[in-house]
Amino acid sequence: MANGESIRRRRECLSCGYRFTSYERIEEKPFMVIKRDGRRQPFDRDKLYKGIDRALEKRPVSTSLIDQIVTEIEDEAYSRGKTTREIATSDLGEIVLARLNQVDKVAYIRFASVYKHFNNLDEFIQEVKSVGGGQ
Repeated sequence: MANGESIRRRRECLSCGYRFTSYERIEEKPFMVIKRDGRRQPFDRDKLYKGIDRALEKRPVSTSLIDQIVTEIEDEAYSRGKTTREIATSDLGEIVLARLNQVDKVAYIRFASVYKHFNNLDEFIQEVKSVGGGQ
């Protein structure tokens, strides 16, 4: 297979002499996300992409930039969880918020409104003011 993802081996049956090819792949421990309730589930790039895409919906941001943002967030998550091979959803959410804040303030507010679970309108307004520079 391509990209060095597997090792191709030619083998021979010791009893009948039949020759065949086998492929061996390295099995890695999956990168996990620790949910707020303590459950762990495998990191899902598609889920991350969908959340960011939804926040950036109808915003002037190209799909190639969305792909780049998702890749950067994924790289940052893997970097932070390098030794344990896991990251908390709270840490992942903060990475997403920081990146969206750089790219598009409206997308940041959209994502924050779902992620931060505001208890009331005042908390939401305070978040909007902090992003808009208190204007």
